[in-house]
Amino acid sequence: MFINYISLMLINLVAGLVLLAGYVYFGLDHANQKRWIPGFGMTGAIALVTGLHMIFTWPVTGSYNIAYGETTVLFGILFIATAIALAQGWDLFTVAIYGFFAGLAAIVIGVRIINLDLTRRPFISGIGFILTGLAGVFAAPTLYLQTIRTLRIIGAIVLIAAAGIFAFTGYFAYWGHLADYSNWKPLPMQTP
Repeated sequence: MFINYISLMLINLVAGLVLLAGYVYFGLDHANQKRWIPGFGMTGAIALVTGLHMIFTWPVTGSYNIAYGETTVLFGILFIATAIALAQGWDLFTVAIYGFFAGLAAIVIGVRIINLDLTRRPFISGIGFILTGLAGVFAAPTLYLQTIRTLRIIGAIVLIAAAGIFAFTGYFAYWGHLADYSNWKPLPMQTP
């Protein structure tokens, strides 16, 4: 069965990156950490469910299942763990360490997307993955050097830039998918 929900994954990623940019800029040192829990939790849940489905079923062509599915699982579990840590009042250090390795994976995937000329706009997609990966790699330094406002501003800008790239890609994917799949029918509804 063919199912293409990468547009959903992308827009969820956009929401998560914007939320994270807001947290980095406004929330790291704010007294009310719990206000961020619902946003991180919702984003993480959608990412984890769609990412796991993609890596276990491979619903789209080839290596897109790896690039989008596996990074979405990493993104999802990071956001769920962040929501739980904030709810419990736990330190985010171990989440940031996990973010470092997830970020490295996103950077590698971004470079490889450009290298293999994957997607309709490989350079833009690759840069989106690379910027998102850089945010993960620099999560721990930003967390522990949060008094350095310039670092937080740069982090928020990188996150917003990545969100902009994925918003462009995701909304155009919705636009195209609605036309591309307007006549598609599931197998039981297809006539021989």
